[in-house]
Amino acid sequence: MTDRHATDPRDPSRRAFIQAGAALGAGLTLGFHLTPTRAARLSIPTPAGEAFAPNAFIRVTPDGAVTVLVKHLEMGQGVYTGLPALVAEELEVDWKDIRVEAAPTDAKLYNNLLWGPMQGTGGSTAMANSYEQLRRAGATAREMLKEAAARAWQVDRAGLRAESGAVLDPATGRRLGYGRLAEAAALLEVPEHVPLKAAKDFKVIGKGFKRTDTRAKSDGSAQFGLDLHLDGMLTAVVARPPRFGDTLKAFNADRALAVPGVKAVFEIPAGVAVVAADTWSALKGRQALVIEWTPGPAAGLSSAAILASYRDLAKQPGAVARNDGDADRALATAARRIAAEFEVPYLAHAPMEPLNCVVHVREGGCDIWTGDQFQTMDQRNAAQVLGIAPEQVRIHTLYAGGSFGRRANLKSDYIVEGVHIARRMKVPVKTMWTREDDIHGGYYRPCYLHALEAGLDANGRPLGWKHRIVGQSIVAGTPFEAGMVKDGVDHTSVEGAANLPYAIPNLFVDLHSPRLPVPVLWWRAVGSTHTAFATEVFLDELAQAAGEDPVAFRRKLLKGHPRHLAVLDLAAEKAGWGTPLPQGWGRGVAVHESFNSYVAEVAEVSAKPDGTFKVERVVCAVDCGLAVTPDVVRAQMEGGIGFGLAAALHGAVTLEDGRAAQSNFDDYRVLRMKEMPRVEVHIVASEAPPTGVGEPGVPPIAPAVANALFAATGKRPRRLPLGTRLA
Repeated sequence: MTDRHATDPRDPSRRAFIQAGAALGAGLTLGFHLTPTRAARLSIPTPAGEAFAPNAFIRVTPDGAVTVLVKHLEMGQGVYTGLPALVAEELEVDWKDIRVEAAPTDAKLYNNLLWGPMQGTGGSTAMANSYEQLRRAGATAREMLKEAAARAWQVDRAGLRAESGAVLDPATGRRLGYGRLAEAAALLEVPEHVPLKAAKDFKVIGKGFKRTDTRAKSDGSAQFGLDLHLDGMLTAVVARPPRFGDTLKAFNADRALAVPGVKAVFEIPAGVAVVAADTWSALKGRQALVIEWTPGPAAGLSSAAILASYRDLAKQPGAVARNDGDADRALATAARRIAAEFEVPYLAHAPMEPLNCVVHVREGGCDIWTGDQFQTMDQRNAAQVLGIAPEQVRIHTLYAGGSFGRRANLKSDYIVEGVHIARRMKVPVKTMWTREDDIHGGYYRPCYLHALEAGLDANGRPLGWKHRIVGQSIVAGTPFEAGMVKDGVDHTSVEGAANLPYAIPNLFVDLHSPRLPVPVLWWRAVGSTHTAFATEVFLDELAQAAGEDPVAFRRKLLKGHPRHLAVLDLAAEKAGWGTPLPQGWGRGVAVHESFNSYVAEVAEVSAKPDGTFKVERVVCAVDCGLAVTPDVVRAQMEGGIGFGLAAALHGAVTLEDGRAAQSNFDDYRVLRMKEMPRVEVHIVASEAPPTGVGEPGVPPIAPAVANALFAATGKRPRRLPLGTRLA
């Protein structure tokens, strides 16, 4: 699959992740074998009876059911629907006959093709890396089933047709269902080359059909980690340091052990574990602990102090991420100069299902049940704790109630805790985090400061642009640093800024990545969550200074980027850009590319005389290449807008004395139903290879709303969160 960024040295895309993943996965077999040996095929779990498993992704049983093994975590983004659709298309099977299972953890069979030898989900890569792979898997099965029928009928396979889960002989009208052919097909050699269908012949891809997980998630039968219960299972919680970097000095477990139901209290590397017969007893036992902590490097640290230090850094040159032309000279000769500073806070992931895992350590191995996002990483980290081979750790991937990046951390924190506890107890143990645990002691989207300056010529045309970014690196100090930090620039910090698409001849971007004792991690849409806000609001300021309409101003600067321009034009058209609005209303626009998908959003806000405002409507246009499952694309854009709007209006983790001041949804607000605007999603028709949709809907919403607020009130917000009342 081609990637237009692959040779662009300025691009901060996930391509660097491939090299980093390869370095991290040293010792694992590189690559995925679509046609493994028969021994490998038969190692895939199958029900009783002879099943047809031509590759690692498909199993056809004698009853005609087709099971698709999905290597990616289903956390609400629709991979249990979109990926099986690829198989159903090529295999020519009715959608009602498709079954879905989570693939086992095996990086040799199920690696993320865009990451190297690593199984995992993230970076909106599930569809992009699976599109051709799963189509070929389905086509391979189809051709083998046709061959089995041809041999049974003693005819040429070329004259046969696959349709609705059966092979047909048009010449005679004979028909054999896949179930009846499964056993014979299982004995055939796997062909190396199979034809794929032309787009004009698609019956499933690009069409409307039901999600495979809707019923289970509606009737409560879907199994998440919190739902799992095993015989003899205990429940554990952990008392962790009150501040980042604090260490355990001493503890007294007597009062905790006196709580009915508490079975054990002991130290683990993360803190003090309390194990009990049930969750309530474990929490009460933890509450009764007497613990002394030794203050660490975060003592006294506050968000205000961090931002003050960032402002000092912003006055100094940083590591250069992009340098086109001579921005300083352009600014010096500009007819007009504009400068602005933007702030975004730390953000928690706060998935609806708090972190949890069930671990059973037994002789010769370990089983882990969880909504697992980084299977290979979690398998390796668990094995390291136990001193066993990674292959001895079996991960059973369940549904996850959201993640937004939190379950994809390189230290596998909540899983490693569970392994330490279960090793001690010798029975299955469910380790649980409360939401307060995660918001206080989890990982955050970094806090950032952006300082921008631009110059316009006498005609209002941008001549120069300088952009300085200050914020923690997500990958510094991790195994990914070698592949994702180049010349001091963490590409996840500058994506969306270093590859700014606007035609500005002199453009400079640099970066400071201060080291702080605050744990940070990728958060849905990663760097674009803050760079889109700064760049798109600042671009509106330039349009205002030039006396131009914001959409028209962008159009002139995007002539060399047709996909950006197409979503901008579509969103503006569908939103009725330029048509009258009620008194006190305003429209704002933003366009941004992330994860190789292009999204433009137009927001309409209503401002009231008392200073309050409401986001009334959002019109979104998305180009994600071929939309395999249009309903899922629309749902992900709608969900991304809601998620991004929650952060834009309310989201902030503020540090006081080295710890988060927020605890739960009462003070770390998510969007209320009454705050959700009407959303329209329009998909650009495309035959380009599909790209991701899980994250790209998030970045444009904050700048679109901020720009709409300026249009409505004349006030220019430059700090997030916006709240619901302008100062």
